[in-house]
Amino acid sequence: MKSLKNNLKTFLLISFVTIGSSAQVDLIKSLDANKSTVSKESFQFTDVINLETTSVKNQGSSGTCWSYSGNSFIESEMIKNGKKAVDISEIYTARCVYIEKAINYVRMHGHVAWGDGGALHDVINIYKKYGALPQEVYTGLNYGTDYNKFGEMQAILKGMLDGVIQNKNGELTPNWLEAFTAVVDSYLGKVPEHFEYEGKTYTPKEFANKVIGLNANDYIEMTCIPSEPVYQNVFLAVPDNWSFDYAYNVNMEDLTASIDNALKKGYSVGWATDVSEKYFSWKNGVAYVPAVDYKNMTTEERNTMFNGPKPELNVTVEMRQKAFDNYTTTDDHGMQIIGLAKDQNDKEYYIVKNSWGQSNDYNGYLYVTKEYVKYKSTALLLNKHAIPKNIYKK
Repeated sequence: MKSLKNNLKTFLLISFVTIGSSAQVDLIKSLDANKSTVSKESFQFTDVINLETTSVKNQGSSGTCWSYSGNSFIESEMIKNGKKAVDISEIYTARCVYIEKAINYVRMHGHVAWGDGGALHDVINIYKKYGALPQEVYTGLNYGTDYNKFGEMQAILKGMLDGVIQNKNGELTPNWLEAFTAVVDSYLGKVPEHFEYEGKTYTPKEFANKVIGLNANDYIEMTCIPSEPVYQNVFLAVPDNWSFDYAYNVNMEDLTASIDNALKKGYSVGWATDVSEKYFSWKNGVAYVPAVDYKNMTTEERNTMFNGPKPELNVTVEMRQKAFDNYTTTDDHGMQIIGLAKDQNDKEYYIVKNSWGQSNDYNGYLYVTKEYVKYKSTALLLNKHAIPKNIYKK
């Protein structure tokens, strides 16, 4: 029989094929059942860097964390550039991804992931090709809900695509994509060709260029796959990389060095990671790598995992590669790193903005150790000007 840990991994990979579904949130909350109820009182965090950012959002019942974190990253880039941040429509970005993903899914005869899931680079790719919309123009809430609820829609969309792939006519008609798009629009809303924002009229691409004003070519995705050549562009081998994008492969220590440099220069970082470990607690808002493996802990140790700072394991490259290869590290979730803090023992933690609402101990934020980031990160999204010069040159 598989352990609960393995069952969770299977659920994440097969049922949703996504990073950050709300069903996953429910499972993680259930795993939090034995976590500390006095965690917040036991930690004393002091901000070292805390960048201005937009408000915490709630992705609801949808696996669109990649869009929420990626667009929050773009909003922070606007602030960094001295602009008034726009509340960008995350679901417009997701909607455009669904169209592109459908084309790829059919071309690949269904042999590629389908579902809400995506990657941080999707946000930049869509921004470049389709532009962006403000939240007030495109909420994606087209059927009376207050939050995203995509289960029915995704079941119908996948059924349509699988029907197309069966190719009952002997060759595909030119109408399938139009029909697919009509279903997406019936759930999420049609995209306006032109819209008004603060007294001016824009198309989505004009809005991206004139109001948001970022250069999509300024952004780099970084990963660390020890088995692949370092300082080269490598295929990002995770299920949600439906677009088959590549990322720059760096050493494990380069991940935290790049994050540290970015934060010091006033840039936030998009963070894709694994969040299904028992030492990641959404409720308590803390994640670290305990010195004692969970399966070897006593009941008391398990129940007090988050009662203040604990000894931490020094993560090795071998550990990271093994976790990636045996599926204990998967691309579960996307968030945004917006700061650096220290606990009462002077240990450093990254301040992380999530998209699961404000229901945890830190109103939607978490404190994550550098060892956890080294161990469990699958990718980073950074402005190229935020990367240390010695790494960027390589």
